[in-house]
Amino acid sequence: MGYTLTRVIKDTELIDLDPRVREALAEKGFGVLTEIDVSQTLKQKIGADLAPDRVLGACNPHMAYQAIGIEPRVGAMLPCNVILRQIGPDVEVSSIDPVASMQAIDNAELKAVAGEVRDMLRAVIETV
Repeated sequence: MGYTLTRVIKDTELIDLDPRVREALAEKGFGVLTEIDVSQTLKQKIGADLAPDRVLGACNPHMAYQAIGIEPRVGAMLPCNVILRQIGPDVEVSSIDPVASMQAIDNAELKAVAGEVRDMLRAVIETV
């Protein structure tokens, strides 16, 4: 089992795709709680040059509330990260696969919620 849901968008720039990803997330009830500009951070911290790379920490509050009600410490595994990486002329968009990330927790009810979230994130990835 892979740990991400991934799609490559041909002939686009990360800066142009970012708003489309945010809009697709919002349509599925996700908000972006955190944002990390990986390329800028690594440049500042260690002088590394990296193609544009961004991490969006996305959360669907209804699903998070449901998951926390089932397994109170699951918050350590939230939010659902979505990454945008410039790869030459293309952008790779990936999100964590919540089912894969929840494998560490032995709770069938939580895994069912993770399956719902995976379906939502898959729809986001397919939409952009």
